[in-house]
Amino acid sequence: MTLPTARHLESATVRIDYEKCNVCGLCAKVCKGAPLHFENGKVTVDQARYFGCLGCGHCVAVCPTGSITVEGRDLSQSSFMDIPFDENRAGYEELMALMLARRSIREFDYREVEQEKIDKILVAASTAPMGIPPSDVEVLVVNGKEKVREFSDDVLEYMKSQKWIFSKPALLLMRPLIKKEEYEVLDKFMHPVIEIFEEKRKEGTDWLLYGAPLAMHFHVSPYADPADPFITATYAMLAAETLGLGSCIIGSIGPMLKNGGKKVKEKYGINPGNQPGIVVIFGYPAVKE
Repeated sequence: MTLPTARHLESATVRIDYEKCNVCGLCAKVCKGAPLHFENGKVTVDQARYFGCLGCGHCVAVCPTGSITVEGRDLSQSSFMDIPFDENRAGYEELMALMLARRSIREFDYREVEQEKIDKILVAASTAPMGIPPSDVEVLVVNGKEKVREFSDDVLEYMKSQKWIFSKPALLLMRPLIKKEEYEVLDKFMHPVIEIFEEKRKEGTDWLLYGAPLAMHFHVSPYADPADPFITATYAMLAAETLGLGSCIIGSIGPMLKNGGKKVKEKYGINPGNQPGIVVIFGYPAVKE
C-alpha cells in the first residue's frame, strides 16, 4: 500500500549494496514504512509490506557502512547532507533563549527584507517535519510593502463580500449546526474584526497585515496533514528571529479562504483545492525590546 501525496503516488526505491552491508539491522529497525525487514539472515526490500518506502531517508542516515540508497518521492542521493556534530548543535538553553526572545511583531520599520534572508527563511522552513513525506506544503511569498498591501487589500475585499455570513441573522440560522465555541468566535470576533479592518483601511492603515514588508502564506495539498503548514510556519518564524527579523501569525486569512476566495487564489497562484494553512508576516521591528 503506497501512501500518496499531491506530487507522488508511488513508493520510493530502496537499494542495498550487500557487499558493504554488515547486517547490523539498524535500517530495518528504523524503517516504519516497513519495506525493509530481515529475511533468511539478511535485510531485504519488499514494497508490498505495509506502506512501502515513504522516502524518509532514515535508513540511509543510520547505516554505518553507506550500503543503502533511496531515490524517488523527491529524494535522491544529492538530498542527503551530513548531520551536524553534537558540539555544533544548539542545547536546550540556547533553544529556549531563541524561543523566549521571539515576540509577535506588528510594528515594522521602513526597511524591506533582503532576498538573502528570505531565502534563508525558506531553507530553514523546508527542514520542517511533515505527516507523510515528501512535504506537500506550498508557500506563497509576497515580498515588498506595496505587494503586501495589495495582497492585504485583495483579501479584505473578499472578507467584506462575505461579511453577511457573520451577521446576526445568518449566525442565528447557523446556530443549530455549529458548536457553541465556533458560534462565539464568529459572533464576537470575525464580524467585528472585518469592520475594524475596513475602518482602518479607510484611514490609510493596514490592520490586517500591519504594513509588513514581507508575508508568507503556508498552505497544503488535500493529501497532507492539516498541521503541516503550521509546523513549517513555526520553523520559518524561528529562523527569522535568528536573522534579526520580527514575525507574527495572522490567523484570520486562512479560515476566510478555506471555502472561497476564488479570485484571490487565482491571482496569487494558490491551488483552489489546497487546505488554507496560515499567513505569517515578517519585517524589521520598529520598536526594540
